[in-house]
Amino acid sequence: MTLQQIEYMLAVYRYKHFAKAAEFCHVTQPTLSAMIQKLEEELGIRIFDRKQQPVGPTPIGKQILAQGREVLLSVRKLKEIVEEAKHSLLGTFRIGILPTIAPYLIPRFFPQLMKKYPDMDVRITEMQTEDIKKALRHGDIDVGILALLDDMDEFDDTHLFYEQFFAYVSREDALYRHQVIRTADLKGEYLWLLDEGHCFSDQLVKFCQLKGASQSKKAYSLGSIETFMRMVESGKGVTFIPELSILQLNENQKEMVRPFAIPIPTRDIVMLTAKDFIRKTLREMLVKEIQKAVPKDMLDLKQTQQRI
Repeated sequence: MTLQQIEYMLAVYRYKHFAKAAEFCHVTQPTLSAMIQKLEEELGIRIFDRKQQPVGPTPIGKQILAQGREVLLSVRKLKEIVEEAKHSLLGTFRIGILPTIAPYLIPRFFPQLMKKYPDMDVRITEMQTEDIKKALRHGDIDVGILALLDDMDEFDDTHLFYEQFFAYVSREDALYRHQVIRTADLKGEYLWLLDEGHCFSDQLVKFCQLKGASQSKKAYSLGSIETFMRMVESGKGVTFIPELSILQLNENQKEMVRPFAIPIPTRDIVMLTAKDFIRKTLREMLVKEIQKAVPKDMLDLKQTQQRI
């Protein structure tokens, strides 16, 4: 039994698919499958039920996977202790990030980071809040980049920046004539909202007191902020966008952006880590690189803003 075999079987469990697991591990599918089969033969049991779709563990496989995760975590911590003692930036570093942050933040700092530290092995996965918290508990990621919520006391959070919410309003909507958007203005509008479970949408629904939004015939749930923006540009309704997204808009699109009235709803973007997180040198470097990549006026909470 090798650590590599344990990594492969945990990847299959995570992705529930041999090909996707192989891609994540940077090996061919035949190689990954052969290594797992060899491990199963050594143990004399089947770890995965290959007839099941998606692929899932057998009852004994669940126990093997749980123990395997503990083994890898222990080995990883040993390596991390050594790397931190050297103040090293080497090793694999896994980041989970919200889909409502990733497309606007990652392009601002990640290419520059890779140029500056070409030997770093950083892997980024878009995940929702609950998935990030679960992945941190299991050691599947090292840090999460997300909006700070009240139920995160089990983790350590490092502030990155504050980000305002804005309304994105169709030219055919009555709100287009408004210079600022008040929460009372949003009643009965065609609101394009993310599915429940996205903290981006949940925070705004709570702040704006949109109690009936998810049940309204005029409220729809699709996939992404970008999808809703295209709907608005096509001439229908209102959606909400984060501040960083505005920096990617052309002049024509910026004409549809409307700020909220004071107090302006704002989310606190943080880097979340487990309480026993070891790679503090690496975390400090990432925090600095991210904060350098966003506008300086987003680093502090303004008197006109309200964290939600």
